[in-house]
Amino acid sequence: MMRFDFAIIGGDKRTAYMVPIFMEKGYRVVCYQTVKLPYDKTYYAASLKEALDQTQVVVAGIPFVKNDCIFCEEQTAEIRISDFQRCLRKHQKIFGGVIPETFRRTCEEREIGCYDFMKDEPLTLYNAISTAEGAILEAMLHKACNLHQSQTLVLGYGRCGKVLADKLKGLSACVTVCSNNEQELALACALGFDTLHLSRLVKCIGRFTYIFNTIPACVLTKPCLANLRRNTIVIDIASNQIGADYEAAKLMNTHIRFCPGLPGKYAGESCAAHLVDYVLKCCGRKK
Repeated sequence: MMRFDFAIIGGDKRTAYMVPIFMEKGYRVVCYQTVKLPYDKTYYAASLKEALDQTQVVVAGIPFVKNDCIFCEEQTAEIRISDFQRCLRKHQKIFGGVIPETFRRTCEEREIGCYDFMKDEPLTLYNAISTAEGAILEAMLHKACNLHQSQTLVLGYGRCGKVLADKLKGLSACVTVCSNNEQELALACALGFDTLHLSRLVKCIGRFTYIFNTIPACVLTKPCLANLRRNTIVIDIASNQIGADYEAAKLMNTHIRFCPGLPGKYAGESCAAHLVDYVLKCCGRKK
């Protein structure tokens, strides 16, 4: 008989806050290298093997892997992805965000269930809300100007760009949406935003005081950065730090902040509640 219902391995505050929520619902939880919360009464395993041997359901973080190791924000020792996979057993269920395809295929061959948080549409939308709120907070913390009536640019109008633009509009910022997708620009225009085609970014970028990038490609090139206002702040929330030419930005002394993991940084408890619901649904457990 398994001693625990769930094992939480690594992650950030999102996975850490899942623990008390599971426990409040009557589930038994074991942790290994999770972020410790102030009121923590969790059982911590002495090793990865101990944690994985005592449960059928394993929950890891978002992202699942970083630099070939299981992502652990407060890591005391590396958990190599190969070591993690070696400890898994047939019929276990693994949860995480942005799970590598190679890992997923290996799990499938070994009859191990693999569930990616970021492939669930409702979860990605909840994540976009937390990301947008975190991006706005980062901007306000690092610039001594009101967003109210500021000239603000949102690069990209996907899930996160839509939520972000709407929240900035709610703060009375003068929001322009920039994209190279005509359908996205048409929708943004229909919803009352100013729009800018990406091909005109270099010429027009100097109008903006706040810039938020959600496009996972190098759209903030050296010529774009050269045309920024002196006091403009750029908040880059695209993955993998590829949204801007960071070398050029450093040489130009441009105020650009790469902000990964905003949901875990600012909204861990809210995110955890949605993640718990998803895990319980996939495992056929009561919410």
